[in-house]
This record gives sequence, C-alpha cells and structure tokens, in this order.
Amino acid sequence: MPLASAHRLVPEATFIEPDPDADRALAEGAFEALGTFSPSLAGSTDPFDAAFGLFEIGIDGLGPLWGPEPVLVERVSSALRATLPGECLAPRAGIAGTHFAATIAAVHARSGSPVVVAPGDEAAFLADHPSGLLTTDGDVRARLTRFGLRRIGGVAELPRSALIARFGDEGARLHARARGEETEPFRSRRAVERLALGLPIEPPVEALEPLRFVLHRLVGALTAQLTARGLAADRAQLVLGLDLAFAARGTPPRTEVEQRFPEPTADPEAIERLLFARLEREPPPAAVQRLELELRGTTPAAGQQLPLFVPQAARTARLSWQLARLGLTYGEDRVRRVAITDPETPLPERRWAWRPIGVDGESGR
Repeated sequence: MPLASAHRLVPEATFIEPDPDADRALAEGAFEALGTFSPSLAGSTDPFDAAFGLFEIGIDGLGPLWGPEPVLVERVSSALRATLPGECLAPRAGIAGTHFAATIAAVHARSGSPVVVAPGDEAAFLADHPSGLLTTDGDVRARLTRFGLRRIGGVAELPRSALIARFGDEGARLHARARGEETEPFRSRRAVERLALGLPIEPPVEALEPLRFVLHRLVGALTAQLTARGLAADRAQLVLGLDLAFAARGTPPRTEVEQRFPEPTADPEAIERLLFARLEREPPPAAVQRLELELRGTTPAAGQQLPLFVPQAARTARLSWQLARLGLTYGEDRVRRVAITDPETPLPERRWAWRPIGVDGESGR
C-alpha cells in the first residue's frame, strides 16, 4: 500500500527502507554457515518469498558427528548468530519428523530452547494448535471454522473421505498433516555455484593499466568456465590485496569491490569493462600485490531469439550496460532513465517518470 496510507493506519510504526540485495546476501551467508553442519539444506534466498527466513536442515544420521540434537541446535544457532547482524532476531529451532510439524515447532520455540517432537508424536504435538495452520487457503480456513473444527486434533479425528468430499485434494493434505504424516518431501536446495580465481602481482603495481592486464586474464578464465557449463553470473566481487610498505598509515590490507551486472552474463568483455570502470572510479589506495575475482549468482544462461535479417549490435552496446558504465564514470545520481508508468493517464506528465539506472536488468527508453 502507499506509504502515506500505512502511516495513517499505524502512526507509531517505524518504516524501514527495503534492501533486497542485502537481505539476499544475509540468507546466502546463513546457508553457507549451515552447510558446514549438513549437506541437506532447503529454503529460499528470495526476500519476496513468503518462506524467506525459514531454513530447513536434514539432520538424520548426524548424531555421531555433532552430538545429540540439543547440542547440534546450539552449534547451529551459534554459527547463525555469528553470520547474521546484531539487530536480527535470535534463531529459533524446531525438530520433528515432518516438514509441517518442524515448522510449527520452530514458530513456537524460544531462542536457545528448541522444541523437539519425538518420532511418532507429531499428531499429538499438533492436536492443540489452531486448524488454520493446516492451510494457506483463506476460504478453507473459514470453512473449517464454520464447521467447528478449530483445532488440528479435531481435523485428525475425521475420516479422510469426509475431508476429501468437502475440500477435494486439499482435504487429503489437511488430513495427512493433521495426523502427522509427511506431505512435503524434503528437497535439498542446489547450492549457489561460485567461481573464484586469484593471481599474485610481482612486483606490486599502482597504475591501473597493469591491473587491467591481470583482470583480463582472470575474467577470461572464469567466463570460459561459465560458458562451458552453460551458466551466467549476475555479479562479481573483486578483491585487491595491497602492499602496505609505502602506504599511508591506517590503509587496510585489502579492498573489496562488489559490482552487480545489468543482467546475468558470461561475456568477458562486458564484465571486464564494467569492473575496470569501477576501478577508475575508485582507484586502490596503495600498490596492489594480488588480485582475486569471484563471479557469483550463477544461473543457467538464457538464450535469445535474434532476427535473421537485422544486424545485431554487440552485447556490450546494449543500453543497460552503457548506462551502468556511465553511472560508474559520472555518478549514478547524474544518470537517469525514463520509465513509462501509466500510458493511459489523461495528463501527459504522469505517463512517465525518471528512474535511477540501477543494475536490475531494466533497459532505459
């Protein structure tokens, strides 16, 4: 809803500007921390997903490695607390034999006190909880209330055929969940693939042109791997190891630069030009003795249907990439694009609006 409407409804609320990229990075960091305990992980790194913030870990057979379940939960919680910023809420944990029961257990757990449901006790644990938790369908929730089925235990006592007759396929899922049966088999997420490479520079250099030569080699090697795997990356992280022998006091030993791309790509020339433009904008504060490049956010490369008789411009000539380079050169606050907001509005000045160029893959007009 519009922010002004939200302020009128809840004047005492504090509204925080969303930062999806930062939220996504935090979730990816949490998955990396959890991956040290179990290879079986599930969840979403999309901040707009309703399940964002819910991490699932398969712990079957991990007892001999990490100890009893409470010990494992404490170790996992400590790893997450070290990864997440201080303002985040402490993680809460629930352990059960089914996805649904474990989720409900985690929701009702307290920090540092996990809720553990013994094997086979899922139905008894769920019985006293509201029946509305069984489904996300608002109409089904309302009908359960009208039928007097306010608790999960009441739904579990009904015959499966009666629920199917009232709710169809959703009734079968309601019955299975209420009785502590698994309805959502665990599907481990595919870890985000990252490609990284580093090269030492002897002797350390201060000029940008020698750095571009090394950057060219790194970009070429990593994009060749992307192309061979049919992948594309949506951002790059460049790390510069600095030689502090003649640097000013207080200069950090390394500088990290993260650059998002206007669209996922494996084009070495496009990546090199954008990263070098970033270095020209923010030169290193001291001589560089090592250069490391990592391509992140790899996804399957998307194909593009090209016209047969129309000459095609090079990929680097696409407007979105040119805008990104202009933004790095002159400042993103000095480059804007036009977005069509409502072409049907009567007033011409309301049909379009200026937007920051960003790097969200949108092209200017």
